[in-house]
Amino acid sequence: MTTPIIEIKGIGKRYTLAHQNGGYLALRDVLARAIRAPLDLVGRRTDQSARFQAKEEFWALRGVDLSINRGDVVGIIGSNGAGKSTLLKILTGITPPTEGEITLHGRVASLLEVGTGFHPELSGRDNIFLNGAILGMRRREIARKFDEIVDFAGVSRFLDTPVKFYSSGMYVRLAFSVAAHLEPDILLVDEVLAVGDVEFQKKCLGKMEEVTKTGGRTILFVSHNMGAIQELCNRCVMLESGRVIKTGTPAQVIDYYLSRIKRAAKDLVLSEDTSLPVQLTRIRIENQNGDLISEVEMGEDAILVIEYVVRKDIPSLSVGMDLHKDRTSLLYSLDSDLDESLMAATQVPGTYRSRVVLPTSLLKEGHYGVDIVAGDAAGELKLSRGAEITLSFGVVNTRKDLTHKSFRADRKGLLYQPLRWKTEPMS
Repeated sequence: MTTPIIEIKGIGKRYTLAHQNGGYLALRDVLARAIRAPLDLVGRRTDQSARFQAKEEFWALRGVDLSINRGDVVGIIGSNGAGKSTLLKILTGITPPTEGEITLHGRVASLLEVGTGFHPELSGRDNIFLNGAILGMRRREIARKFDEIVDFAGVSRFLDTPVKFYSSGMYVRLAFSVAAHLEPDILLVDEVLAVGDVEFQKKCLGKMEEVTKTGGRTILFVSHNMGAIQELCNRCVMLESGRVIKTGTPAQVIDYYLSRIKRAAKDLVLSEDTSLPVQLTRIRIENQNGDLISEVEMGEDAILVIEYVVRKDIPSLSVGMDLHKDRTSLLYSLDSDLDESLMAATQVPGTYRSRVVLPTSLLKEGHYGVDIVAGDAAGELKLSRGAEITLSFGVVNTRKDLTHKSFRADRKGLLYQPLRWKTEPMS
């Protein structure tokens, strides 16, 4: 029986969150506490300081059990805050678990955050040797791989420049190249590959695939890119609220994940923020009758409705949307600057509603998302603060019994567009 290279048993990570009792801590409160501190030490006025000492326990992970074999490429997915990055940090030893145990049979390298393990004052050349030493490599071993590392990262011109002057993309390229070329038994990769450009992301995925096939290395890959997970991984794990809720093949787990994040009603109302010059107030998806929908039949219309408030004169305001499939592929980026009534006009303060028919006639069965965006001539507007403004919906085919070939959804490609063909004899 093969011994797993990674054994995770009952891992949990607990954090203690401090809260203020009694609201916001102003400067006068800080000064008052400093004056009272000597008195507090002898047991006086403890009731005043207690208002700032409320604590809450938060479990980022709880009861996680996983067994991973040598050569496995495991994708870890889940929404933000599910515990994915915490799990990798525990595996690398950056943070200790509160409970449970982990057994690793091999040397571990990680790429969790941009520039982790790099010294900003040292050059790229020196950081290659420093990072390699941190990973447990001998200097001779690093020197043997040095040219390959530099060539893959594409930073030869800046090799003797301190890395504090590198862009985030250069950091990622060099950090990934070191980790991938120094032959660890286990490679842990967080979402940092999203910082690099598209071509380098493809290069990284190719390298990870190469090292698993030729070197038998094990990779744990955290990503929101479902396409990359499906292409690279042979196993997938879904975390939710710090617990493992689904394991299996990438196709099985991704399908389960996407079904979990679908919303029952496509109606999102945002809280008011008067500091914004333009604020989204409500978005929803309707059918032709004005009913809220979460799914649309192949070939039928779905209408995106965007309501927003304008609080000052804004030249050339454009509100629009990005349409993507499974959070992996951008299909359309469309906005209201095609509305002739708004072109080159100044939108005055008021409440507005924009409606647009989504191009669902081109969409195959699956899960789709709509990100709402806004811009003006200066390119400085935001619709809200904080999280992305996103709705999701499904395209379904309940008419599978129809024999009409235009409803076949098993054809390849991201989009579906029946074309008119005409064939006739040449003679």
